[in-house]
Formats: sequence, C-alpha cells, structure tokens
Amino acid sequence: MQLLKTIWDFFQQQVLSMKWLNDLIGSLLGTVGLDLTNRWTGSLQFFLYDVIKITILLCTLIFVISYIQSFFPPERSKKILGRFRGLGANIVAALLGTVTPFCSCSSIPLFIGFTSAGLPVGVTFSFLISSPMVDLGSLVLLMSIFGAKVAVIYVIFGLVIAVLGGSLIEKLHMERHVESFILTAGSVDIESPDLTVKDRLIYAKEQMVSTFKKVFPYVLIGVGIGAVIHNWIPEEWVVTVLGSKNPFGVVLATLIGVPMYADIFGTIPIAEALFAKGAQLGSVLSFMMAVTTLSLPSMVMLRKAVKPKLLALFIAICTAGIILVGYLFNALQPLIA
Repeated sequence: MQLLKTIWDFFQQQVLSMKWLNDLIGSLLGTVGLDLTNRWTGSLQFFLYDVIKITILLCTLIFVISYIQSFFPPERSKKILGRFRGLGANIVAALLGTVTPFCSCSSIPLFIGFTSAGLPVGVTFSFLISSPMVDLGSLVLLMSIFGAKVAVIYVIFGLVIAVLGGSLIEKLHMERHVESFILTAGSVDIESPDLTVKDRLIYAKEQMVSTFKKVFPYVLIGVGIGAVIHNWIPEEWVVTVLGSKNPFGVVLATLIGVPMYADIFGTIPIAEALFAKGAQLGSVLSFMMAVTTLSLPSMVMLRKAVKPKLLALFIAICTAGIILVGYLFNALQPLIA
C-alpha cells in the first residue's frame, strides 16, 4: 500500500502538477541573475510555469478526448440517448457531456441539435449542464492542483447537478418554453461513416489544433490574473472575502464568476492562486463552476434557443446547485484537501 501511495504521489506531483517544471524555471531565472524573492520575478515564474504546464496538459487532453469523441458524433449520440427513458436518459446524457468540447458556448449547438431531433428537453439540459462543468479535462486538471479526491468529488457533484437539473426541467414539462423554430426544425439522420484509426488520429489532431487556438488566449488571460493574485494581492484580502470567516464567500464567488467567460483551462490558474492565498475550497470550485457553466455569452446564445422562463429556470438550477456544492466542499475540506 505504501508503494502505491509513493507511486501515486510521484505521478501527482511530477506528472500532473509538473513540480519539476516549476523548479527548472526557477533555476533558469536564477541563472540569468533574477531575484526569485522579487514579486516581479515570482509573477514571471508563475506565468511561465502555468502557461507551459497547462499547454502540455491542454494539447494532450484535447487530443485524447477528441479521439474518444470521434466515436460519439451527434448522430450516434442521438441514437444512444434515444434508447433510454426517465432518469436513466438524464444520467447517460450527463455522462455523454463529459466527452464534448470544453466551453458552454461549444455545447449549445449540440444541445440545439439534440432538441431538434426530438430528444426530451430535460435530457438535453442534463447534457448542456454537464458538458462545460465536468468534462474529462477538468478531472485531470483538478487532479494536478487539488488532488484526486477533490477532482473525483467535483465531477460527481457536477454530474448530480446535471442529472437532477435535467430531471426537474423534465418534470415541469418545459418543452413549450423552447423556441418553436427548434422544435419544428427536425434533423437529418445521417449514418456516421466508419473511421479508421488513422482517420480518428487525424481528426483528433485537427481538433487539438483548432481548440488550442480558441482556448489559448483565455489561458494567457487566466494565468495572468492568477499571477497577479499569487504575487500582488494580499493574502488577508482573499481570506476576508473568500475565507472561512465569510459565510457568504461561496455566494460571492459564484456571482463573481457568472459575468466572466472562460473554460476550465482559463479558470484553473485563477483557482490555484486563490486557493494558495487562503480562499476556501468550496468558494474556489463554485467560482470555477459559475465561470464555465453560466457565462454571459453562453446565456445570450441559449436565449436564442429557449424562452425567458426556461432560461431563468436553467440559471436558477445551476446557481443553486453550484452554491450548494460550494458549501458542501467547504464542509468536507478538512477531510479531502
């Protein structure tokens, strides 16, 4: 058992977290004569380390996930979802959401396609909630910073929000609040061609390059904000606003996250810096969930597909779920962090 723990700790610290990379960058900066205790140097080290680390993880994850995704094109996903009914359909939809693109805006076109194909609206909303919130990339990235326990529980909680949220929308019979042009659009059921391994590898490479170009600016912005928080924002400020002494820290973190737009890769550096400064785990994770699930651009896009009442219900379900998860994580923090 001790051997397994040693192997896992090495994997966690040196493969996922890439501590060796941080040490290497620090050594290189020291070699060129920079003072590592200086705030500017510390910000530069944080920026270089996180950008390189996230880029490596980003490209690897996108390639792997895109390869998996090649087995689940929209036509096949619709057929899979169509085989299930009730709660089982919501669970399958939430799980399928974990192998889709990384941001909420990328998931909305698929949501529209599934709804147009006649799938129950509650099922499609389970997909829409889980897709940006708990993709496979989030699991690995969270493990690299917060450890396996936090990452797994985060994904489980996210899937629970997706399943319960979609089920509630289904029970309330909200189909009439979907815009009529979507309900009457229909879809062409085209069989996906059988792809060879080479075809899937080419597809994965193309998706990796395309997604990287879209995501990388947000990575730079997120890492830049994280570097500022890490080296320039006083720890007592973060503790006061998001620490254990503020019972409304989770609510504030959620509300702060809503207007922002980024994916999991852009929010990770900010979350890492906030946590290092003393923010509670639940507040940090609530911020991440809010940014990735309830960003203003994605809500504007979603409004084109659904009427205000359904949009408001979706926002209310996600917000309540995110806040509840945040407080649960705060309660569990002594046991899992």
